[in-house]
Amino acid sequence: MKKTLVFGASLKSGRYSNIAIKRLVDNDIPTVAFGLRKGEVHGVHIADRLDSFQDIHTVTLYINPKRQPEYYNHIINLQPNRVIFNPGTENPQFYPLLEESNIQVEVACTLVLLATHQY
Repeated sequence: MKKTLVFGASLKSGRYSNIAIKRLVDNDIPTVAFGLRKGEVHGVHIADRLDSFQDIHTVTLYINPKRQPEYYNHIINLQPNRVIFNPGTENPQFYPLLEESNIQVEVACTLVLLATHQY
C-alpha cells in the first residue's frame, strides 16, 4: 500500500490538504498527517511533530515553497518513494535534493491523481 503523509495538513474543511485526507481515506490508502496544529480529520490524527512517521511511501506537500527548506532533511530522512508537489508547492530548488536521495519528484495534484485512478 502507498502509505501517504499529508504534509501541511489543515483542520479547516475547505483546505485542499483536508480534502486530500478525506479522499485518501475514502480510497483505502493508509494516511497519516503532519500540520501546525494537532487535531483529527476523517479519522486521521494530525501530528505536530515529525518524529513518529515510518514506512512512508508518498509525501504529498501542502506547504508554501518558502516554508519548505526547514523540512528538507525531515522529508528526505523519511525515505519516501515519492514526493508530490501539489499546485502552489512547486519548488525547483528541492527537486534535485530529493532526486539525489532516489526519491521521485512528481509535480501533480493529489486530488486529480485520485480522481483519475493514477495515484
